[in-house]
Amino acid sequence: MGVEMRPAQALKLLYGLNHALVTDGEPDLSARQLAILLTIYVDPPPHTVRGLASKLKVTKPVITRALNTMGKLGLVSRRRDTADKRNVVIQRTVQGALAVEKLGDLLVAKAKELSR
Repeated sequence: MGVEMRPAQALKLLYGLNHALVTDGEPDLSARQLAILLTIYVDPPPHTVRGLASKLKVTKPVITRALNTMGKLGLVSRRRDTADKRNVVIQRTVQGALAVEKLGDLLVAKAKELSR
């Protein structure tokens, strides 16, 4: 399913989404944290710190810091891989799934605003 959009419309959509995210009273996530969160919830599991770092082309400490923040917010949790204790497996949470679903709903609503 393709969506036709001019660059100015795409920027307005991005602006509308970001504006809504910073004014909704919920904690803000950085662009990097949001990319990590969406990777965890859109791409099929399992997800590890090492795997996310490789996929997003950042270091493992960058992923760890982001996961610390998102863990405090209840968006993800972590556990040691029982098969390989060196790996940390990132797990989805109900709260995180609801947050990502809300984000999708917000994006759809902002896109509909553009088409009016």
